Amino acid sequence: MPDRLPALREDATRLALTLSDAHVEAFEAYLGLVEEWNERAGLTSVSDRDEMQRRHFGESLALLVALREAGVLPAPMAEGDRTRIADLGPGGGFPGVPMRILEPALDLVLVESNQRRAEFLRHLVASLALDRVEVVTARAEEAGRDPALREGFDLVVARALAPLAVLVEYGVPLLRRGGVLATPKGSRAAEELAEAAGALAALGAVALDLVPLSLPAGAPPQTVLVVRREGDLDERYPRRPGIPSKRPLA
Repeated sequence: MPDRLPALREDATRLALTLSDAHVEAFEAYLGLVEEWNERAGLTSVSDRDEMQRRHFGESLALLVALREAGVLPAPMAEGDRTRIADLGPGGGFPGVPMRILEPALDLVLVESNQRRAEFLRHLVASLALDRVEVVTARAEEAGRDPALREGFDLVVARALAPLAVLVEYGVPLLRRGGVLATPKGSRAAEELAEAAGALAALGAVALDLVPLSLPAGAPPQTVLVVRREGDLDERYPRRPGIPSKRPLA
């Protein structure tokens, strides 16, 4: 098996994660489906197989490890424990599906507004036989207003979806009190955090310590911004679709 998914296996070793044969088979099938669907669904701009493994699978698993190290997720999760997690705008399923493959105690909801990508995600979930994974075709603002989803999650993740000031309005309405929103960011992480002060106050949330994302040598550094919902949720939020991105809360 050493010749299978070498880039992912290298990342897993660096992250001190153990990939079973079943994990490798799932990721191989996943990679093949991304390549098969990419042209019609626009899942990724990355075409190199090793780079896909590093950027999409490896970085997703690095987020899982970062959340464990920050105490957001227990490691390992005890038998019977469940954590309900929403992934906003996952596109090809990143980071939620790779996290779920490694941690089956996650009850995952993929919130994807693009119809073709949502169709891909449903096919992916069925092909990998992932239980307790649901795909919701909706914008984040719509999900935050849905009684079946609003205030229903322990954890919300998103990757490269929106600036933090916008993402707070997307994600915090989905969180239970005490729940956490986590998003990896690049060189502007500290600036985005400062710019999100108004949104955090309006949504009753606070920023926690910055968490470094463990990446291969030479990769541009990333930091995980972590936000916890502490206050009451104002019924005004999220505002109607399109407004948070046009007029971020100041």
